[in-house]
Amino acid sequence: MAHASVDTDMTLEQMGIAAKSSAKVLRKLSTAEKNDALEKMAEALEAQQDFILNENMKDLMHSKEAEYPEAMVERLTLNQERIQGMANGLRQIAGLPDPTAVSKGEWVNGDGLRITRRSVPLGVIGIIYESRPNVTVDATALCLKAGNSVILRGGKEAINSNKALIQALKSGLEGSSVPADSIQLITDPSRELAAKFMKFNAGLDCLIPRGGGSLIQTVLDNATVPVIETGTGNCHLYIHEQADLAMAKSILINGKTQRPSVCNALETLLIDESIADTALPILSEALAEKGVLIHGDETVCARLKDAVPATEADYHAEYLANEIAVKIVADYETAVSHIEKYSSGHSDAIVTTSYTHAQDFLDDIDSAAVYVNASTRFTDGEMFGFGGEIGISTQKLHARGPMGLEALTSYKYVILGSGQIKA
Repeated sequence: MAHASVDTDMTLEQMGIAAKSSAKVLRKLSTAEKNDALEKMAEALEAQQDFILNENMKDLMHSKEAEYPEAMVERLTLNQERIQGMANGLRQIAGLPDPTAVSKGEWVNGDGLRITRRSVPLGVIGIIYESRPNVTVDATALCLKAGNSVILRGGKEAINSNKALIQALKSGLEGSSVPADSIQLITDPSRELAAKFMKFNAGLDCLIPRGGGSLIQTVLDNATVPVIETGTGNCHLYIHEQADLAMAKSILINGKTQRPSVCNALETLLIDESIADTALPILSEALAEKGVLIHGDETVCARLKDAVPATEADYHAEYLANEIAVKIVADYETAVSHIEKYSSGHSDAIVTTSYTHAQDFLDDIDSAAVYVNASTRFTDGEMFGFGGEIGISTQKLHARGPMGLEALTSYKYVILGSGQIKA
């Protein structure tokens, strides 16, 4: 099967011009036209699965030679199930309501002007990300459904996978109303071009980084393009003295070990001192069975022979691996203070049967997602009913938490008059 090519010769400026031109077309397309393109893209992924997997294998071989961390390799890996998941995600996004051209309120002012606040696409969105090829598909689909063109800059470790995915997606656009230039991929892995991308105000309307803390901080420190920050996930689980320990064990193991390499996995466990004698053996044994290394405070290390002493850095850490910081806290207030100090503002949870403490926790913890008696692994656009997600925002301006279609729109005011002039 022939594959649409990725233009590796276009300069960043040329990509910006093409993306801006495509954005003008996209914002006027009907919902049906955008959904048709998403369906064709899904079919192209399925049809070109073998090609994509062969290209992914090149990246995996290089990652082993370069001795990349296990968590990065896991995120980089594609298989038949994951490609089918991407295709299903495209179709799911096609089935979601169109977030554009929606009235966000309408009124008539004292001069008889009919004023409507209408949602509109952001325009051209830049995505800068690391080793997850699924971001290539998810981000593209969400941007297109919301009427935006997209310029993608993935990591060098996934370059072959990303090129293959973009070729498949572009081939899917053939015969659709969506211009092929709506999707651009930067294939130059240099830091110089990445730095230029962060300051590409002429071509980008906003920039969204997805990756580890160092990437996100680099973007925040250097970008002049407006940035939507998707933060790291130092997620906490607090076991309150009135917790159901069977529930606590289940939530802990799911949150830490179901997929340790993702940002909504647990990184710190807090246990009330009053129940530590009972809870710590149960929870630590469950972690040990899953091969999780415990970084414990003095109390934890005194009780668990296999625990290693926790440092200050451990309480800030996003391990993305089978490791967790464990601390015994004096009471609810101490737990909240610890979370306030160390949490990255992503997702934090409490396990308790106390209605009062549950409600207090929801008010006291200022994170993007706050849970009572549930796993932080649910902080995900698909789990929230958004289809896919462009990222999980830990900032408070414009968007917060899992960012679905609506987060990729802005709004404008449409004013209808009958000849009014201002006195």
